[in-house]
Parts: sequence; structure tokens; C-alpha cells
Amino acid sequence: MNPAREPARTRVAVIGAGMAGASCARWMADAGLEVQVFDESRGVGGRMSTRRASWTDAGGAERQARFDHGNPGFTAHAPEFVRFVEQAGRDGLLSRWVPRVAPDSYAPLDEPGLWVPVPDMPALCRAMLAGLPVHTGCTVQALHRTPAGWTLESSGSTVGEGFDAVVVAIPLQQAAALVRPHQAEWAQRAEALPMWPSWVLMGVSDDPVPTPAWDLAWPTSGPLAWVVRNDAKPGRERVPGLARWVVHATAPWSQTQLESPTAEVQAALQAALAAWLGHPLAWHHAAVHRWRYASVPRATRAGAPPAAVASGRCWWDAPSGLGVCGDALGGAGVEGAWGSARALATLITDHRPGSQAQGRVSSPPLAHP
Repeated sequence: MNPAREPARTRVAVIGAGMAGASCARWMADAGLEVQVFDESRGVGGRMSTRRASWTDAGGAERQARFDHGNPGFTAHAPEFVRFVEQAGRDGLLSRWVPRVAPDSYAPLDEPGLWVPVPDMPALCRAMLAGLPVHTGCTVQALHRTPAGWTLESSGSTVGEGFDAVVVAIPLQQAAALVRPHQAEWAQRAEALPMWPSWVLMGVSDDPVPTPAWDLAWPTSGPLAWVVRNDAKPGRERVPGLARWVVHATAPWSQTQLESPTAEVQAALQAALAAWLGHPLAWHHAAVHRWRYASVPRATRAGAPPAAVASGRCWWDAPSGLGVCGDALGGAGVEGAWGSARALATLITDHRPGSQAQGRVSSPPLAHP
């Protein structure tokens, strides 16, 4: 008598390796699904990003610097997310940062501290994706549904096929193009959701004061939203005599300058920082980065369209095996992305053949170094 065959593992493609994609992939993999991850960037992390830069000092020596030019840090409120970040902290992947705030700053956060991945911002996503097939530098441009499953296309070539389900975990405006042929109403809702851009200045200057009196500022007026001493964050290198800056422009200013040349944006933000500090800076290196889809207004969250099973935090069409998750659905920010991913992972693992709900995600996954 032949032994019974084990049922084929459910194969899932995850598009996007930021917090939502990495979290969803980890949960599904831990529940026994076969997961592959695709991301257009060179590395993982999405908006939890750190950029490496080289510059030459006055003596002609090449120097290195890192800038957390995406999300500066995040808070945790929901009990399940709090348990997750506290475990990640015990695993050495997150540190609690309580920055010294500059005088006359307004207070956009409801608590004084932030969680910061160490040694860089993508560290948490890298840990969650450890051991999974991750295809970076791969822009998925089209999804095709065939009797054999989902096929992923990039630049006219197939980059993955035979998937039972696809998770789209990228900004909704970018997700719209992928889901439109299969869920036109999802695409319409995604494109209608407002998202804010952000220009970010990164640079190294002479330290304006020998002992900085503050680590973080939220200016009350002008084009600057966040002024961060990046070298004051946990696990970041601090070099005596130098300051490493990450400066985020406000959403309205970034919107008005969305298509401006980078040189003009850089000059404007350097001037704005000097004006806010009250003195110019001697720059050794500076660059800017534009996040076209940086954040979703916290009062805004996309609702569940018809033909989607949505626990209020994600979109999922079980008959076709198509899902969407991200901070725009989960309530904004890193915690919103995590919650949206958790909701979608639960729906997918519950839906797999023969699961009888045993694949339900009942507790946050641990971050695995």
C-alpha cells in the first residue's frame, strides 16, 4: 500500500519587502506556506531605509556615513504589536530611543520614545525575511491569472509562476496598476486614497556645537517637519566634530516641490535648516531623496470594497487568491503596516485547502536574526 501523499504546500508570492510584506511573508512561512518575496529595490525594508554614502574629507581621505532617510522610528500601541516590538528588542533587533527634543518643538507624537531598528532601519525586515527566497531589484509590472496559478511579469519576462496566491504589499497607488485587471474597484479605491510625499535631506557637516543639547526637533513653522541628529540614534556611529543630519520636509512643501530638480530642493532644505538653526553649516556631504508615497494621513484609511474579505485592515479575494496589505489599510505608520499584514496573513492561512482554520495566526511571530 502506497503511503498517503502529503498535500502540496500553498505557494504565495509577496510583492514588496517593507514592513507589511516582510511581516506577512514571515507569518505565512511560519504557518507552513511556501513564500517568495519580490521587491524593486536593491535591499529590503521599504520606507524603513538606511542609505550609505561616501565623502572625502579635507585631508583627501574617503569617509563613510549612513543615513536613516526613511521612517525615523515608530511607536507601538496595540497590545499585540507592543509584544512583538518588545520581543524584537530582547532579540537585539530594536532599541528604545527617547531623544532629547529641541526647545520650542511641537509634539506630534503621543509618547516621548520611539522604537528604532539596529544597527540600521532595514534590520527588522531582514530578520523577518531570513531564510526566505527574496528577489530584490525585481520590479513586478503585471500579474496574470491562469489555470495553473498566478504568474508575475517584469519587463516582459516571467519572474515567477504557479502561485496559488499573490500579496501586494506596496503603496496603494503603485498597487493599483497590478490589481486593476483583476479587481478594478480596488484599483479605483487605491488611486483615490490620498498619500503624502516627502523630500528628505541627508548630510554631514561640522558639528555646530561641541556637545549637542538636543537630538530631534519638530519645527513649528516653515518647510521642515523633522530635524534628526542621525548620529544620536541607538547603534549609530557618532564622530567627534561632525554632525550627521536627516531632515524631512513637511508634506505640503514636499507636494509643491514634488517635481523640482534635486539641486534646487537640496539648496532650499539646507537654507531652511540654517535659518532654523540660526547659523549656516559647513557641509562635507549632502544629498536629497524623494519619497513619492511617504505616508498616509492618520485620519484616512481605505475601506473594504465589495468582493473583498477585509477584516478592516486588508483586502482579500479568496476565489482568485489576490490580497493587498499596507499601512494605508492598517491605520498608517509601521504599526499600521504590521497590523494590515497580520490580518491578511490570517485570511490566507485560513483559506488554504484543508486548513480548517488551523493556520490562523494567533500570536505575533518572533523576529529571527
